[in-house]
Amino acid sequence: MRLAREKLPDLVLMDIQLPGINGIEALRQLRADGATARIPVLAVTASVMEQDRRQITQAGFDAYVGKPINLKEFLEAVRCALEGGRA
Repeated sequence: MRLAREKLPDLVLMDIQLPGINGIEALRQLRADGATARIPVLAVTASVMEQDRRQITQAGFDAYVGKPINLKEFLEAVRCALEGGRA
C-alpha cells in the first residue's frame, strides 16, 4: 500500500492471499485513496472457485487472473487494464 502511494504505478498485480490483509481489503484501501483510486488493479490468485471469482470481480478489480497463469490471458488482461478497459 505504501509503495503504491509513493510510486503511483501504472498497474498493480494484487494477490488475494496476502499476509496480514487480504487483497480485497487492500483494493478497498487503494480505491479509497484519491491518489491511488484510478490505478488499475488485477487480481492474481489461485482461488478459482466460482464463488471466489465472483466475490473478487464484484470487489472492483479490473481483471481476474487465475494461477497457474496462462501467459496469453495474462498479457491480454494487462493490456486491457492499461488501456482503461476491463478484461
